[in-house]
Amino acid sequence: MATYRIAVLGGDGIGPEVVGEGLKVLDAVESLEGFTTERVDFDLGGRRYLATGEVLSDETLDELRGFDAIYLGAVGTPDVPPGVIERGLLLKLRFAFDQYVNL
Repeated sequence: MATYRIAVLGGDGIGPEVVGEGLKVLDAVESLEGFTTERVDFDLGGRRYLATGEVLSDETLDELRGFDAIYLGAVGTPDVPPGVIERGLLLKLRFAFDQYVNL
């Protein structure tokens, strides 16, 4: 049985709630399709930035490279200046993983 490692970035606002519901769907699919997932939560987003001043460290980015997938929830909060999360997290992830769109 295949096991896939998924980095879970719940994010901010409604992000954690939506991601949580999506993980319930993934649980059901695992049962039907015969695979498992190992999930690791990462605290990234506007809330973390406000608490630590850090958006996405190079060390965390390197750690994310070891996963089969990244499940990213909504990120950002009105308390963070525009562009900080977009450039420091979303664009950094896109460029690092050669992606061009968020879904």
